[in-house]
Amino acid sequence: MSRRQSDGRTRVTVLVALVANLVIAAAKAVGGLAAGSPALLSEAAHSVADTLNEVFLLVALRRSRRPADTLHPFGYGKERYFWALLAAVGIFVMGGCFSFYQGVNALVGDRDETLAGYAAGLAVLFVALLAEGSSLLRALHQLRRRRGEGRDPALRTVIAEDSSAVVGVLLAMAGMGLHLVTGQMAWEAAASLAIGLLLVFVAYRLGREARDRLIGESVDPGLSARMRELLSAQPEIDNVADLLTMRLGLDSALVAARVDLAPGLDSEEIELICMRIKRSIRNVWPEVDHVFLDITEAPGPDSV
Repeated sequence: MSRRQSDGRTRVTVLVALVANLVIAAAKAVGGLAAGSPALLSEAAHSVADTLNEVFLLVALRRSRRPADTLHPFGYGKERYFWALLAAVGIFVMGGCFSFYQGVNALVGDRDETLAGYAAGLAVLFVALLAEGSSLLRALHQLRRRRGEGRDPALRTVIAEDSSAVVGVLLAMAGMGLHLVTGQMAWEAAASLAIGLLLVFVAYRLGREARDRLIGESVDPGLSARMRELLSAQPEIDNVADLLTMRLGLDSALVAARVDLAPGLDSEEIELICMRIKRSIRNVWPEVDHVFLDITEAPGPDSV
């Protein structure tokens, strides 16, 4: 499957999550304000953050497909990771921090408790659970069908958001239910704090992955080892002194190798050898867009 087709499927997955979160955020906000439930309001903030993040991911899918130009000769593939990082910040600030605020305010706040509207609030959460669960199942189905898409930050972010949304809804339902049974607001406060901790953890994991790729992450160690084996197997190469790789995007990578050549090669032979080796690497790994060979030793009267 081409990257364009894969992006199309990911775009549909993100759009499904966006619509679900937009509707659910409005329902949670109305239900939370009507019931005065901190747990439900925390979940409303969670859904608002997820909605904004889906917009970020749609922007990432479009902008990362732009071709290379003079300003960005290696392309725009890393834009996906930049927008994924913004999504992680959004989850932390809009979801995690607001949930902590609701939890602390419920514990120390002095307000008259009312349980009116809690039945409607629980109904809203149940519908949200079904919607979030459906979105999560679609994302997991796409990931299972195309294992290679597991590196896609857009798809990974949707899965992380939907997974945390399902867990968050269950926490909010538990907090509201225990509040109804015991009459203690502390249960909802604990649910809000737990939702905040969950969102901070998800934001940290997504942010760390985006950071690693933005600052220049190498290809998988197994792939790097196979590239080294291919280079070492060339009869004209005595030794692979160094092999450096970097992912430029989901289907784009850079390879730079420092090699020692066998003695007795002239400049024309070296040029042909380098062209053949580069072609071999690209034939085996089409995602390698850029190959650079640094000849560190090529003794001989006409060698370079």
